[in-house]
Amino acid sequence: MNLLQIPVPGDTAQAIYDTMQQVATAETEAVTMNAFDLALKGGWLMVVLLILLLMTIYVLIERTLVINKESKEDNSFMNRIKDYIHDGKIDAAVALCRNTDTPSARMVEKGISRLGRPTADVMSAIENQGNIEISKLEKGLPVLATSASAAPMVGFLGTVTGMVNAFMSMANAGANVSITTLSAGIYEALVTTVAGLIVGIIALFSYNYLTTRIKGIVNKLEMRVMEFMDILNEPAV
Repeated sequence: MNLLQIPVPGDTAQAIYDTMQQVATAETEAVTMNAFDLALKGGWLMVVLLILLLMTIYVLIERTLVINKESKEDNSFMNRIKDYIHDGKIDAAVALCRNTDTPSARMVEKGISRLGRPTADVMSAIENQGNIEISKLEKGLPVLATSASAAPMVGFLGTVTGMVNAFMSMANAGANVSITTLSAGIYEALVTTVAGLIVGIIALFSYNYLTTRIKGIVNKLEMRVMEFMDILNEPAV
């Protein structure tokens, strides 16, 4: 007789179905884990990665706010500087630079303070001030560069320590070794690797984003310097 043709009572079929549902639910609950619990599986190295992530986010937000502030310019600024200089109102030009409070204004102010000296001295003073302004904008970028390179290395270290722990557990278990015995070390190895890569990618993209924004400001500063030098060299009308 074919076993598939044996009738199964309704209650028995329902019991089998309920049992299968309970097993499936138990398996789902066993593998379901929230992000916090998963992070705890990574061990103490996750603390290091968390610190790197917080530093990266802080620098990204802080530098973005600073760059947004420093990149704002008054489109009429250079025209007003030109009029003041040609009219001989040097004090008014200096006051305008101080009230504008932007990198280009501070560079122009430095150039105005050297009026009457050789052009090379004026240009040198402006370039020195420009270097100071750029260094202010680049503050914090070394932190992002460090996080971008260090985070994956920390994750790789977690991979190594996790595998060491897994093999130590396997050696201590002897003949009673099971996947549960190895799970803690494997979790540490995989979770730290993923976390390290995520933090490194965030830091790298943040670094490239801020670097691009700063280069844009530097290009604007160079244009303002050239405009200022043209103002000094052109005859007053």
